[in-house]
Amino acid sequence: MALAVWVGGLAVLVGAVIPAVFNTFGGQDTGGLFLTRAFEGYNRLVMGAITALFAGALWRMRIAKQGLPAASVTRSEGILLASMIAIAVVIIFVLHPQAAARQADAFALTDSDARKAALATFFKVHQPIRWLYVINLVLGVTLMGVKARAWLMQVEAAV
Repeated sequence: MALAVWVGGLAVLVGAVIPAVFNTFGGQDTGGLFLTRAFEGYNRLVMGAITALFAGALWRMRIAKQGLPAASVTRSEGILLASMIAIAVVIIFVLHPQAAARQADAFALTDSDARKAALATFFKVHQPIRWLYVINLVLGVTLMGVKARAWLMQVEAAV
C-alpha cells in the first residue's frame, strides 16, 4: 500500500491536479502556491511510505534469515527502492525548500523585470525537481512490476 500511495499520489498530481490547477485558478501565483502546498503534503505522505517500505524490507530480510526464502528482498527491489528513497530525500530536504523560497521571493516582487529574473531563478531550481519526480514515478512503476512478478512466481511455485 505504501508504494501505491507513493506512485499513485504522484500520478494523480502530475496527471490530474497540475493541469486542473493551472486551467482553473488562472494565475501563476495562485496556482503555483497551491501546487507548492500540494507537493508539500505529498512529500509528507512519501516520508511515511518510505518508513513503511523500509520497515517492511527489514522485516522481510529478518524472516528470510529465519529460513523463508520467499520473503527475501531481491537485489533489483533493493536497488529500485534505494534509488527512489535517495531521489525523494534530495527533493524533500534539498531542492523543494530551495524552490519554495525562490518562488516566494519571486511572487513577493512587484517590479516586472526583477520578478522575471526571480522567476527565472526559481525555474532553474524547479526544472530538476520535475525530472526527479518523473524518474521516481518510472522507478516506482518498475518496482511495482518487480514486486508483482516476484509474487506471481511465488504463487506458481506454491501451486
